[in-house]
Amino acid sequence: MATTKELSDFLENVERRAFKQTAYAVRDDHAALDIVQDSMMKLAEKYGDKPAIELPMLFQRILQNTMRDFWRRQKVRNLWTTLLSSFGSNEDGEDRDPLDTIDVEDDSDEPSAQLERSQTIKLIESALEKLPARQREAFVLRYWEEMDVAET
Repeated sequence: MATTKELSDFLENVERRAFKQTAYAVRDDHAALDIVQDSMMKLAEKYGDKPAIELPMLFQRILQNTMRDFWRRQKVRNLWTTLLSSFGSNEDGEDRDPLDTIDVEDDSDEPSAQLERSQTIKLIESALEKLPARQREAFVLRYWEEMDVAET
């Protein structure tokens, strides 16, 4: 079992290398610092009682998994940013909800507008199916049932 001193020494020795490795991988120093700190916290919280000889392998696995989680979140965030950026911005530069721009009831005669609207709705519905149940419920209550944040 690793003592607190052994764990502390290990984390101190691996800190700089882990940061450089992560910074090269994610190409963002701030995100790399967060990833390394999260990985260190996970190691200390969940595996601090393991033998000191196992700490390097455990830390590398945790670091790699944390980087993968970062990339997954970035991929989803970039997907939504790209999809929702097509709705344009408010003339005043104010933040607005892109979902408010979709008029499901619009009976426009423009076939291209109808096609675009139906494709957008299909994208939203398929993304909703992928969400966990609680997030899906919150989304539906907030946007389709038009409840405010407190009610949701």
